[in-house]
Amino acid sequence: MISHGFILTAVSLLAIVSVAALPAAAAPPGYKLVWSDEFNGKVGTPPDPKSWTHEMGASGWGNQELENYVDDVEHSHIVADRKATGKRALQILATTDGHGSYRSARLKTAGKQSFQYGYIEARIKLAYGQGIWPAFWMLGEDIGSVGWPSCGEIDIMENIGRTAWWGQNRSSLHGPGYSGGNSLHGDYNLPNGKYFKDGYHTFGMLWSADSITFSVDGVPFETRTSNDIPGKRWAFNHPFFFILNVAVGGNLPQSPDATTLFPQKMLIDYVRVYQLKTSSTA
Repeated sequence: MISHGFILTAVSLLAIVSVAALPAAAAPPGYKLVWSDEFNGKVGTPPDPKSWTHEMGASGWGNQELENYVDDVEHSHIVADRKATGKRALQILATTDGHGSYRSARLKTAGKQSFQYGYIEARIKLAYGQGIWPAFWMLGEDIGSVGWPSCGEIDIMENIGRTAWWGQNRSSLHGPGYSGGNSLHGDYNLPNGKYFKDGYHTFGMLWSADSITFSVDGVPFETRTSNDIPGKRWAFNHPFFFILNVAVGGNLPQSPDATTLFPQKMLIDYVRVYQLKTSSTA
């Protein structure tokens, strides 16, 4: 499947490589900003077409999802938000007609913005509810020629719309021989019973050759290296593009129910890419 999904199975985490904590909303020392979208455009306008395109359709997306992804302004546009860094944010909206039909948006930078290595961070306030499935993730730009999972998939932020998950982020790596329920993944739980729906949080990834570390609000919680998959190919040493979406239903969150409130919105304050000062964009 080509998805931001995973199958909920018990997978033992391999040894975590210790790393210094990354400061929230700040790049590690020696890194410079090479690209960002601050989503500070005119309120009511769609995301910047120089960076983002819409994927559309109601094909289920390999996960039996229920939504129809559309490209209208209602479901993805710039909004005013005093809690966002620039007082504006990108809103992705999921809606229903009340009769089992759902609409949402899925945005990607494929063919426009791709990157290899660096510190990547997005500040996001999540949608929530039974059956709601927000994500910030990446796919290898060679997916058209090699397919999934050979292209590699990096899930920086993935949240399953069940009450027990409202405070939990899962970050995952999918590649040949370690995808789906066998992905390399780890979970981060917000302290003190807090939920991601109640405010913005930063979801980060420090990415170098043969190593990836995930963080939330500057706190690293999972490091994976090529040593974690002996005899298998590490699928992350080449350029990747971004995807932002809010799915509805599917194998993991299952369907919305009477407790699910619509419309649901995910707010993205910014997406930023930093690279070492001796590096360049891919």
